Amino acid sequence: MKYAQQQRATPRKLGGFAAVIALHILMVYGLVTGSAHRVVEAVRQPLMTKIIQEVKPPDQPPPPPPPKLAPPPPPYIPLPEIQVRQTTAATNAITQVTNTKPVEAPPAPPPPPAPKHDPVRVAPVASASSCQKPEYPAISRRLEETGTVALALLIDVDGKVIDSKVAQSSGHSRLDEAARQALSLCNFKPGTVDGKPEQAWAQIRYTWTLN
Repeated sequence: MKYAQQQRATPRKLGGFAAVIALHILMVYGLVTGSAHRVVEAVRQPLMTKIIQEVKPPDQPPPPPPPKLAPPPPPYIPLPEIQVRQTTAATNAITQVTNTKPVEAPPAPPPPPAPKHDPVRVAPVASASSCQKPEYPAISRRLEETGTVALALLIDVDGKVIDSKVAQSSGHSRLDEAARQALSLCNFKPGTVDGKPEQAWAQIRYTWTLN
């Protein structure tokens, strides 16, 4: 039984072998003639691609600006007619009607500033109780020297003498110096300006006489 099946399958195997042999023959023929190489070259050819750029529309100029229109003229409003009834009184009669605004009178000028008064100054005054009588120099007494000396004393705000000098000599320097030293020890009521104390010069005269 198996032998009979093998005998029937033999023609089929022969046909398969023949097809395989024919395929090998074609491959060998293709290799020899170069047909297979052309097939490979055709497959290996690069594919051509093309990039299509987007076409931009051409730039259009901006629209022209709107025309400038002149402003319309102001509306004309006619003035109403005014009828004035005349009266017998002349003071009430209207002789003319005008639309112009009356001119206002300029404001009155401001009053002039008050004049500035000169400052009121009061000179220093010596306190007689605080002054000691100058001592007569012995030599001037023997020589019988006499005369009147004028002294200039600078009085501070507290009434003290801070400077002194001979404004007019008595003619004898010993008498001038003795009077200056003694009278510089006096206390004074300070001078004032508008009631406020200030430094000021005061003058004192002293007369030398022999008793």
